Amino acid sequence: MSEVLAVLLAVAGGFAGGLLGIGGGILFVPALTVFLDFGQVDAEATSLLMIIPVAIVGVVRQHRYGNVRLRDGAIIGLLSPLGVLIGVVAANELPARAVELLFAALALYMAYRLGRRALRPAEQAR
Repeated sequence: MSEVLAVLLAVAGGFAGGLLGIGGGILFVPALTVFLDFGQVDAEATSLLMIIPVAIVGVVRQHRYGNVRLRDGAIIGLLSPLGVLIGVVAANELPARAVELLFAALALYMAYRLGRRALRPAEQAR
């Protein structure tokens, strides 16, 4: 049963990532913790691996449409491993409950910001 659920989560996460451009972690981490009973840190680590093929397919397809800003992506891509290293150390040192609460707070904050942006009048959204 968990294999079928994992396949469904992978397809749903890939679909949402391609359609909405959401980060895999925003969908994969909660799904792994809720539906497959992963611990928070295990779900985050697994999500990091799952994002690689999703990101590759997405960037290739979006590049064909002319939607990729290569310079900005390269800068962020080159600098983000430093943040990942710091985050991994923090995730392994903090209590699991603290990591869960931090993730929940981030998800709520992002939902709030996206909701505000989506509700702005069209002329202000640019």
